[in-house]
Amino acid sequence: QVQLVESGGGLVQSGGSLRLSCAASGSIFSIFSIYTMGWYRQAPRKQRELVAVMTRGGTPNYADFVKGRFTISRDNAKNTVYLQMNSLKPEDTAVYYCTAGKSTMGTDYWGQGTQVTVSS
Repeated sequence: QVQLVESGGGLVQSGGSLRLSCAASGSIFSIFSIYTMGWYRQAPRKQRELVAVMTRGGTPNYADFVKGRFTISRDNAKNTVYLQMNSLKPEDTAVYYCTAGKSTMGTDYWGQGTQVTVSS
């Protein structure tokens, strides 16, 4: 059974920080390092959008609206991917989803999501 379990969401004031974590489990993740891992988000009444992905080679790619504020990282020994979010803005409020996949965008598998709310 494939599982991606996010944690670390919550309520934070504008300008604050949060760190999201996503733990991957399941037999397909026995070689976690081969997967592209990503973070996507969906705000109310908006389409789901890419936030950041990290390829199996460790190359990060970010949406323009988070460059310089968010950092994606991964710990292959722990089957975990992280999203460090700094200088949060109210417009970052959304449900954040962890993804994994063998494609460049890494969206074969999705977590249940974690709510991030940024108050002004």
